[in-house]
Amino acid sequence: MRVHVVSDVHGNAKDLARAGDGADALVCLGDLVLFLDYADHSRGIFPELFGIENADLIVELRTARRFEEARELGRRLWAGLDRAAATEAAVRRQYAELFAAFPTPTYATYGNVDMPPLWPEYARPGTTVLDGERVEIGGRVFGFVGGGLRTAMRTPYEIDDEEYAAKVEALGGVDVLCSHIPPEVPELVYDTVARRFERGSRALLEAIRRTRPKYALFGHVHQPQVQRMRVGATECVNVGHFASSGRPWVLEW
Repeated sequence: MRVHVVSDVHGNAKDLARAGDGADALVCLGDLVLFLDYADHSRGIFPELFGIENADLIVELRTARRFEEARELGRRLWAGLDRAAATEAAVRRQYAELFAAFPTPTYATYGNVDMPPLWPEYARPGTTVLDGERVEIGGRVFGFVGGGLRTAMRTPYEIDDEEYAAKVEALGGVDVLCSHIPPEVPELVYDTVARRFERGSRALLEAIRRTRPKYALFGHVHQPQVQRMRVGATECVNVGHFASSGRPWVLEW
């Protein structure tokens, strides 16, 4: 069996259309939507609506962890606009292109910037969406946990720690634990470019130690201090480089 795994697609539909080439299945760990490209501030929903100069400014504020100033800028820019309607329309345009690029079969879960209520409209036959659920692929059991934990960034699919832990617990023992965010290990949650610790999940870490899956796969942290490390018997791998590299991570057995 050969399974290709991607995460943090962030609008890269062109490479997504080729991500399943040569594989028996594609696994996607979320963040399909591109709100703002921190490497290229001209790309994404935010500059589409408010221009590159404002995108430059909000990246500067967020990188400096000046979150209240960033929120105040956002409030000024959105004043007079229907924020929900404008955002949904832009996300719908991206989802139409991205879901059409998924090969068959694809197994996918949500990222923290995704909008789960829209997914049923775009997921075609051959795309299975899972969150707190298991599926067998080639004789191995894959468990999926979508979304992220609450942060000052207030992205669309952030949930409470307790709700997230319940989804992890619902999986039980699996061979491959798939999540959008990493387990709470300092080397796995630190972003070396943003120079900050992202939120990882202690519930995922405890599940890894308790159930000992062969692999734990995740994304979310785009430039991790460590891309790959072992936690006990489990190989933990950050596959969240797809938007920039266009290359899936390959799992074979």
